[in-house]
This record gives sequence, C-alpha cells and structure tokens, in this order.
Amino acid sequence: MRRGVFITFEGPEGSGKSSQAKRLVRWLGQRGYPAVFVRDPGSTSLGRALRCVLLHAPLTAISPVAEALLFIGARVQLVEERIRPALANGRLVVCDRFHDATLAYQGYGGGVDVEWLDRVGRQAIRGVVPQVTLLLDVPTSLGFRRLRRRRRRDRMEEKAAAFHRRVRAGYRRLAARWPKRVILIDASQRPDVVQTHIRRAILRRLNRITP
Repeated sequence: MRRGVFITFEGPEGSGKSSQAKRLVRWLGQRGYPAVFVRDPGSTSLGRALRCVLLHAPLTAISPVAEALLFIGARVQLVEERIRPALANGRLVVCDRFHDATLAYQGYGGGVDVEWLDRVGRQAIRGVVPQVTLLLDVPTSLGFRRLRRRRRRDRMEEKAAAFHRRVRAGYRRLAARWPKRVILIDASQRPDVVQTHIRRAILRRLNRITP
C-alpha cells in the first residue's frame, strides 16, 4: 500500500469487538497487509495510565464532561505517538474504539452535548478520521449475559442497563449519520460468522481505498 488506512472498531459492551479486531489484524498480516493494532485508551504510556484511572480506579464519582476530556486527552497522545506515524509509513491501523466511543458513551450515554463533544474531539485529533468504522452491534441483554462470564468488570461495564441501552442507541444513530464510513455488523452471531462478515467488508473497502 502506498498510503496508510485507518480502521476503527466500535460497539457496546459484550459485542466482542476487541477479540474481533485482533483476529482481523492477524488475518490482514497473513494476506500481506502491514497492520498495527492499538486501543483507545491505551497503547501509549499516558493512555495506559488514563485507562487505569478511567476504567479501573476506585472512583466514587466522575463528571461525564471530565471523563470525556480525559478520554480525548488519551486519544490525542495515541494519534500523535502511534496512529499518525503508522499511517504516514503506509501502515494499516486497526484501533479498538476511537472518537465515536466518546460520542456514544459520554454523549448519548452520559448526557454530554453530542455536537459539542464531536466538535471538541475532532479539533483535538486534528483531522485524523477513520476511513472505515466497523460497528459491532449486539442487544444490551445479550451483551450483559456475555459480561457475566468475565471475572472482573470495569467502570463502564458496571453501569446500569439503561445507560448501556442509550449507548447502543447512540451508536446506531452515529451509523445512520455516517453511513459511508460506518459498517453495521450483527455481533449476536457466532464469532466465526462475525469475523467472516468483517473480512468481507474490509476487503471491499480496501479495494476502493488502496491504489
């Protein structure tokens, strides 16, 4: 590839997006695409520290606005340290969550003005927008059943079902808003079936994007 391609994975809790993203990276590598996996927040020293604070620290309360701005700060570091250089070197970057997650979780889920979050978040990352976003959609009830299998759940996963229903509805609104970028995938199916749909969708997009 002559230029980098930026792919993001989004979805509510229990959608399996992290596992599916890593599987896609391995598969792309086997097909000769130099792919890099990163997660947001994470994949930088600052990102890992903020991830610990935001998802695992024993906080009694945190303002949704403060939460959003901390996620955005971690994202800026991720873009500058990992994503932008990889794209400049012609790499394919697969990111577990990105800007859409802030709109869905802190915006639609937490009640922060979505348009304000979109404007601030886009300005902070200075034009780095994914060419493709795979939105793994799963009913909230099924997502919660999947979460019960985990030994430990983070702060987001511990939030009430009503919050997660708002997050899912928000993601679907984002998919309707940006249909050319966001591909909606039914993640209630078996993991192998979901991965097959993901691979087909990505190959179609890569054929259009790459020279």
